[in-house]
Amino acid sequence: MNETLQKPPPQNSKLSAVLRATSGNFIEMFDFFLFGFYATYISHAFFPADSEYASLMLTFATFGAGFLMRPLGAIVLGSYIDRIGRRQGLVLTLAIMATGTAMMAFVPGYASIGLAAPFLVLLGRLLQGFSAGVELGGVSVYLSEMATPGHKGFYVSWQSASQQLAIVVAALLGYLINDHLSKTEIAQWGWRIPFYIGCMIIPIVFYIRKSLQETEEFLAQKVHPTTRQMMSALALNWRLVLTGMMLIVMTTVSFYLITVYTPTFGKTVLKLSTLDSLLVTLCVGVSNFLWLPIFGALSDRIGRWPIMALSSGLTLVSAYPLLSWLVSAPSFDRMLGVELWLSFLYASYNGATIAALTEIIPLSIRTTGFSLAYSLATALFGGLTPLVVTGLIEATGDKAAPGYWMGMAGASGLIATTLIYRGFVKVRTAVPLAPVLQESA
Repeated sequence: MNETLQKPPPQNSKLSAVLRATSGNFIEMFDFFLFGFYATYISHAFFPADSEYASLMLTFATFGAGFLMRPLGAIVLGSYIDRIGRRQGLVLTLAIMATGTAMMAFVPGYASIGLAAPFLVLLGRLLQGFSAGVELGGVSVYLSEMATPGHKGFYVSWQSASQQLAIVVAALLGYLINDHLSKTEIAQWGWRIPFYIGCMIIPIVFYIRKSLQETEEFLAQKVHPTTRQMMSALALNWRLVLTGMMLIVMTTVSFYLITVYTPTFGKTVLKLSTLDSLLVTLCVGVSNFLWLPIFGALSDRIGRWPIMALSSGLTLVSAYPLLSWLVSAPSFDRMLGVELWLSFLYASYNGATIAALTEIIPLSIRTTGFSLAYSLATALFGGLTPLVVTGLIEATGDKAAPGYWMGMAGASGLIATTLIYRGFVKVRTAVPLAPVLQESA
């Protein structure tokens, strides 16, 4: 406990604190993106099947399985962070995440060890999902609590912005690998290179994150509830958690659609070149990175809900028509234009929403409540996006079917924004925890 409750960082170290906190986000999204981009190669290495569609579906099912562990990680690790401290919890999540990443890099293929190969890959994904269940929530809460007054949206937006750097770096590596290796070399061993690089980065990130200091808000809490008390508080605020989940459906579905699924969509559906798909993904990552802090800062000035309502509404009405236009005459220019528009909608919504979610969850269960809402949205909707849209295209024969999925996400965000900011969902306090839970953001 003494190690956890350190003196909070001075104002002039805010930038370094942001970098230290978000470093683990980089590793998480770096690995998640690589799994999506190299899905075709991973399917051949670990999930051989009679048809390419079946093999790819098994791969995306394994990708999605990791997300099903997120709610469990949110509850177990989230309550740990709310009880022990933000800093110590973020170090633990990174250690668990690193184990899963190493397994993805070094597990031999199906041809070498048979059924043990897909089992170990699945185990690695489950470990990563368990850790990721609280990683984003833990970092978002940390940034929210260490932000300077009136700038919470700007600070919290860097949680998502750090993920975009991972997308950019991963896309650049993919571009170089595809430019210098043959398809046969990539299929045999080249696809593992970015995973090896990720393993090399992990010790550096671990060293950086260990230097985090505790937030003032957590140190100021005189009472830290037990895990049982936090579970009771979560149950009492189930409407708040459910509405928070609906908020995040929009951000997580759109993110995985325009980043993780884009390379596969470009190659297998639009029949564009691998390099074209990578270049579009790279541009999307840069676009996200630029827009996120802009809209985070704008939400500090004009409020969260106007941005959230407008962005989710535009997503609802524009996603399918734009994708229909794209698939009617696939080209690099069209794909780039559509993806950049969807990137703008995602980043504007996310820049305001993540800060909003940290504000509506009571302080004493902030990490647990945030992480549970986020992980449920990711497990039930966002993480399953590659699997769902691949199935939708196959079932309907409509290459623009991903637009239905993204339109649904836009509707979810719009409804949740209305429910929260029109006062239909409110924080409820339990009698035994009233002195603690009434301290909401």
